[in-house]
Amino acid sequence: MDEKLILKNRLKEARAECKISQAQLAEMVGVSRNTISSIETGQFNPAAKLALILCTALDKKLEDLFYFE
Repeated sequence: MDEKLILKNRLKEARAECKISQAQLAEMVGVSRNTISSIETGQFNPAAKLALILCTALDKKLEDLFYFE
C-alpha cells in the first residue's frame, strides 16, 4: 500500500448538516471537544472504534466521513 496516503475526513461538514456543535458531538461520543476539533483539522486520526462511533452518531457510513487523499 502507498505510504503517502493521507487520511482525510468530512466530520465538520457532517456535523454542520446535523446542526450540532463540536461540544455536543463530543458529549454524544464520549470524547473531549478538543478531540473533535483535532480530528476535524487533521491533527488526530481516530481509532477505528471512535471512527465508527462518530459514524453512528452522525448517521453516516464510514466512507462518507473518512477517505484517503
